Amino acid sequence: MLTRRYPISITEAQAKINQVALPTKTETIPVTDANHRVLAETVTAPFAYPHFRRSGVDGFAIRHEDDHDYPHEFKVVGNIPAGSTFHQPLGKDEAVRIMTGADVPSDAGVAVMLEKTRELADNCINIVVPEKHSNITEIGEEYQTADVLIEKDTELNPGGLAGLTALGVQTVTVYRQPRVAVITTGSELMAPGEPVQEGKIYNSNGVQIPYLVRENGGVVTNVEQLIDDNELLQASLTKAIAENDIVITDGGVSVGDYDFIGDTARQADELLFNKIKQRPGSVTTAFVQDDTLVMALSGNPGACFTAFYLYVEPLLRRFVHQPSRIKKVSSRLAAPYHKTNGFDRILRATFTEDHSQYATYPNGPDRSGALSNLQTTTCLIKIPHSNRPIELNAEVETWLLPFK
Repeated sequence: MLTRRYPISITEAQAKINQVALPTKTETIPVTDANHRVLAETVTAPFAYPHFRRSGVDGFAIRHEDDHDYPHEFKVVGNIPAGSTFHQPLGKDEAVRIMTGADVPSDAGVAVMLEKTRELADNCINIVVPEKHSNITEIGEEYQTADVLIEKDTELNPGGLAGLTALGVQTVTVYRQPRVAVITTGSELMAPGEPVQEGKIYNSNGVQIPYLVRENGGVVTNVEQLIDDNELLQASLTKAIAENDIVITDGGVSVGDYDFIGDTARQADELLFNKIKQRPGSVTTAFVQDDTLVMALSGNPGACFTAFYLYVEPLLRRFVHQPSRIKKVSSRLAAPYHKTNGFDRILRATFTEDHSQYATYPNGPDRSGALSNLQTTTCLIKIPHSNRPIELNAEVETWLLPFK
């Protein structure tokens, strides 16, 4: 019996996925493991920073009251390397040699650059010209105790980690990254390393999907390759759904005799959609089973690539309270495209930018199974459905892809 499906628009499909409630789970991890993780709690300063007066220059520290009448001779009474202290009181016209970042004596008011001094006999120096600034970073100049260091919902980077470490912060509470299982299906699939066989293809999505997931913030827990066998599929799906936040499948999602994932989706707790008004990737399907979202993508690598960015990447980012890294813009179609479409056509493309004005260029074949342009594609563009070819230089909806 023919299974009838009711296609929805790209916008409707994105909205349905966005309405799925996602669990908020956190974990506390070492700062050293937190690069590109997202804070689930605001981090505040445990103490003032800097917590001692720091010299901004290599030179000599002197008292405020002696900072006049230049050139001015001083007696050098001590030396303060970085990491050391000097607690002897400074007398009139006395100076201490000091290094950048070293602790400035409490009674010193100016750190004079070495270049502005001249060495004299008997352990004396002559300061030739005055400083315009004190060259001293005072206690708490950057942070006071309990000041906000980094706000909640911020994605950490190496600079932020350096700042936290400088304040003695050793652990942070972050959102747990979504756990993702990947199931690729198809009796036609060969594993890497197998000899080429007639009628079979290597499982390119078995590499593409996990790397796309990892690149966009998910943790891949398992990658399986299954033949077209419904019992095997149901066992794998049941296990993956129980152990993960998201399950991504590819292949078997249409209405053919071996499209078992499509049948599973239509019997799920909640079917979000089973067909989208787009090409390639019209068979892209989403459903919820036992509170776990399953994204069923096309087995064709080009369609799989396209659907991942339109639907899965924003989902992965939402798990950690972050917006999509995909930048949605309007661009000028700078090269001709002559095909007409009953559904919106999503083209793999490249772009140029000039003063925030974008020009886009279709990037080779647009077939579902084509993969020759996946390496070089930097954006996706939408050619609206029409019975007439789109005009050259028309404005088109464009998604600039991350990490491209």
